[in-house]
Amino acid sequence: MNAPPDQLGPATFRHDLVLHSSAEELAAVAVPFLRAGLEAGDSAVITINDPAAAMLRDALGDDERVHVVPRHEVYRARTPTAITAVRRLVERETARGRTQLRVVGETDFGRTPREWLEWQRYEAVVNEAMRSWPSWGLCAFNVEELPPELVECGLRTHTHLVSAGGRRPNPHFTEPADYLRALPVPDEPLEATEPLLQVVDAKDFAGLRHAVGARLTQLQGSRDALEDLHLAIDEMSANAVRHGGPPVQLRLWASADRVVCRISDGGSGMDDPFAGYGPAHGDDLSHGGMGLWLARQLCDHVDVVDGRDGLSVRLTTLLR
Repeated sequence: MNAPPDQLGPATFRHDLVLHSSAEELAAVAVPFLRAGLEAGDSAVITINDPAAAMLRDALGDDERVHVVPRHEVYRARTPTAITAVRRLVERETARGRTQLRVVGETDFGRTPREWLEWQRYEAVVNEAMRSWPSWGLCAFNVEELPPELVECGLRTHTHLVSAGGRRPNPHFTEPADYLRALPVPDEPLEATEPLLQVVDAKDFAGLRHAVGARLTQLQGSRDALEDLHLAIDEMSANAVRHGGPPVQLRLWASADRVVCRISDGGSGMDDPFAGYGPAHGDDLSHGGMGLWLARQLCDHVDVVDGRDGLSVRLTTLLR
């Protein structure tokens, strides 16, 4: 049996999962979930695809506290911006005097396993990133449409399961840090080819920046994407010099569809699987700590490899 809202403790983040195979099955769970929130003084956001979104909105009637938000406005191209988008929604509604925000969401995992990985990470990271935010998420996973790997992700990253029979602890839930560490870092075939640029012991940061820029300007593709990548490489190179240990190495590869850069250092590494999903020092940006956070927003894929020989950050940008 579900506990009444006032018996669930302080209004902090809850991350629930509903597995369904149709819009009707989802509505049977999501409508009571949202109605209970409205009765408790919460507001609601629906960010799922039609026809389920329309079904939920119609069932809840004309209530100004219910907002339908297009999926692409929440689940944006880069995962840190999705976290920021949800936080802004919570801030907006709590500023209006709401107790918390209830969200029925449907993650857009993308089309390829490489895209899936970023959102698999997101589903785990959000448990930590939203921990102190007064919100309650009900994530909808369609078992008829999602591949088994992503259904498994849902089971590993949500603390509770919800069905028409009620809400219960999820026995498959894995601590987010453990789940993130267990996710594989995919191979990048370009790294087995001759790099466009290789620096084995970077000491001249200005010279390194110029050398990278010269190679990037020779490539075909979106100028904006390449400029974003250049900024991300600058940030990661500066981090390696400032926080890592020598030697700082950089290798750059390119193909017709993507550019890959790996920055490595010989320091003691960084055992923080949540790094880069928000500024290291919170909203006070004057203390720095934004490098990896910016890189995750500027590049399509960011992989952090903490090995015995130091830390490597691999940046990938698609040449759209």
